[in-house]
Amino acid sequence: MSETATMARDEAGGIGPGRLVLVVGPSGAGKDTLLRLAQAACADDHDIVFPRRVVTRESSADEDNIAVSRDEFGRARDHGDFAVHWEAHGHSYALPLDINDDIRAGRAVVANVSRTVIGALRQAYANVVVVAITAPPDVLAQRLAARARHSDGNITDRLARSVHDAAAQADITILNAGSADYHSRQLVRVIRNEGWHE
Repeated sequence: MSETATMARDEAGGIGPGRLVLVVGPSGAGKDTLLRLAQAACADDHDIVFPRRVVTRESSADEDNIAVSRDEFGRARDHGDFAVHWEAHGHSYALPLDINDDIRAGRAVVANVSRTVIGALRQAYANVVVVAITAPPDVLAQRLAARARHSDGNITDRLARSVHDAAAQADITILNAGSADYHSRQLVRVIRNEGWHE
């Protein structure tokens, strides 16, 4: 697996002053569900942005991605259209470069990313908050089995996947084993910098 982050730092340091809220966690943790609910709750707040990821996989009801072919992804990457890009589970993912404009304008940008790019993003941006969304192993397995998405590949492999990177330490952890509405409200408080802690 090859993950790469590519972005340019501002001359004075990391890109800011806005916040980059990174949502990470294992497959089946419910990241997309909580993000969808949080986005709906923040719909009237123009200082909070949920960029659509560019992915070499078709969009679905659960993931509102910009689906592109591998060739299209490669051309956009080579052209410098991405703030960050990575490979995971046989697909290529990226966040569009225009998130940098939002962060420079002082907005909060909220995105689901691979844990493997957190270290590079912490170096490139001035104000990064990492939110880990997780669930007990039996819950993860049930959710992945129920989702039955062909592009998920082998469920056992996904459950066993572990990224050992000290820089990927989460600032906040949400154990998403109860009500999605409740846990999405926790996520919204973090996004709005209201200091929620479990």
